[in-house]
Amino acid sequence: MKVIATELGLVPSTALHILRVLVQEELIKVDGASKRYSLGSGMLTLARSVMERSDFPSLVQPVLDRVARKWGVSTMGVEITASHRMVVLALSRSQTPFRLHVDVGSRFPALVSATGRLVAAFGGDSWEQLEKMFRAVRWDKPVSLAAWKKEVEQARRTGYSVDRDTYMSGITLVGVPLLDAQGKINYTLVAAGLSDQLNAATVQQLAQHLLKEARQLETLLSPVR
Repeated sequence: MKVIATELGLVPSTALHILRVLVQEELIKVDGASKRYSLGSGMLTLARSVMERSDFPSLVQPVLDRVARKWGVSTMGVEITASHRMVVLALSRSQTPFRLHVDVGSRFPALVSATGRLVAAFGGDSWEQLEKMFRAVRWDKPVSLAAWKKEVEQARRTGYSVDRDTYMSGITLVGVPLLDAQGKINYTLVAAGLSDQLNAATVQQLAQHLLKEARQLETLLSPVR
C-alpha cells in the first residue's frame, strides 16, 4: 500500500480509499492471502466500452483483413496516445507459420518499430524530445541514433516507414500514418512478415497498398476528427 501511495503521490489512506472503490467496481481485484492487487474482469467491460465508442477499430478491421490475405502478413491498426504510447486497436493475423506476439490492447512505447519512425516524423515533437525517448527504446538489433534519424526523414518524405530486423530479428514491419487535418499522426496501419519473404520490391508494393488504404480511412474518419 505504501508503495502504491508513493507512486501516486498520495497518502496511504487516500490510496486505500481509491483501491476500495476500484475493487467495488471490479476494475481491480485483491488476493486475500498475499494482499496483492491485479486487474479485474471489469476492465474488460471498460475496454469494450471504449472500443465501441471509437470508429477506428470497426473501420480498419476489413482493411487489415484484406491486406493480410493479399500479402500473407499480419496487420495491425494502432492508435498513438497523447502519453507517447501506441495501442493496438485491431489485428488480423497472417496464415504464415510465425506468430507476432501482440494482441488487441497491447501497448508499446511510441518510438518502437516502424510506427515509431512515423511518430517521430509526423508527431510534432522536437529532436531533443525524440532523442530522449529514443534512448529508452529496446531493440532486438540496436540501431544508431544517426541511422534512425535518416530513416525518420525518409519516412517523412515517402509517407511510410520500414523496420527490417531491428525491432524483431527476422521480421520486417511496414507502417503508414493516418493524419488529421493538421497533418499530425493519430493512427498507423502496420504490416508484419518474415524478412525472408519481403524483399525490397514487395515492401514497396505493400507500402503503396497501405498508403492507399490509409488515405481512404482518413476520409472516413474525417467527420469525427
